[in-house]
Amino acid sequence: MSIWERIGEFVTRISSSATSGIADMAEAVRNLFGGDPDLRRRVAFSVAMIALSAKMAKADGVVTHDEIRAFQQIFEVPRSQLRNVARLYDLAKRDVAGYEAYAEQMARLCGSGRTNCRMLEDILDGLFFIAAADGVLHEREEHFLRRVAEIFDIEESHYQTILARHVHLGPADPYIVLGIEPGRPIADIRKRYRQLVAENHPDRLIGRGLPQEFIKIATARLAAINAAYEAIERDLAPA
Repeated sequence: MSIWERIGEFVTRISSSATSGIADMAEAVRNLFGGDPDLRRRVAFSVAMIALSAKMAKADGVVTHDEIRAFQQIFEVPRSQLRNVARLYDLAKRDVAGYEAYAEQMARLCGSGRTNCRMLEDILDGLFFIAAADGVLHEREEHFLRRVAEIFDIEESHYQTILARHVHLGPADPYIVLGIEPGRPIADIRKRYRQLVAENHPDRLIGRGLPQEFIKIATARLAAINAAYEAIERDLAPA
């Protein structure tokens, strides 16, 4: 059964609830898929991406064609399952609960160790992918993403690293992407680059819960890391 069919199960469950919202999202995921931790992570990731994307669109007030295309790039949904995804998106957008409540529920799925829960970084990365798809990160989108990062316990320095993968921050940008200080020896930069490539290989992300259907998030992240390293190499190359 595909992840989208599982999403259909989830949508059916929450649509039949008294609230017709997803304020009890985390509990619903646990109840439906708690017996299979890997499946629970994949469903939780998918639900979070769809629900928080809807909330981000509502907070921004403007949904551009580029953002819609970015959404569709991440969510390669079979035609037979489009209705369920649309229902979940619409439920999240109409739900009276604020996006902070959604983010807090996703953070709780990671338990007490959420500071080290990499799934939360993957969710934030996917939201950045959508928000910056039109080439501009609008002020309200940036406020939304920063607040989600705070709820996810993502440190400011790490937030800047994620931000730099999607938005040009100036001459220091490649170093921020790699999370290393300018001026370090090229050997140290190369070591850091190789570490990041190993940590962010798509297979590694899938192993920790990123659904196969969302592989473009992983490939876009790896492309940003490669581009940052290549930019530093060019800058440091002898004249």
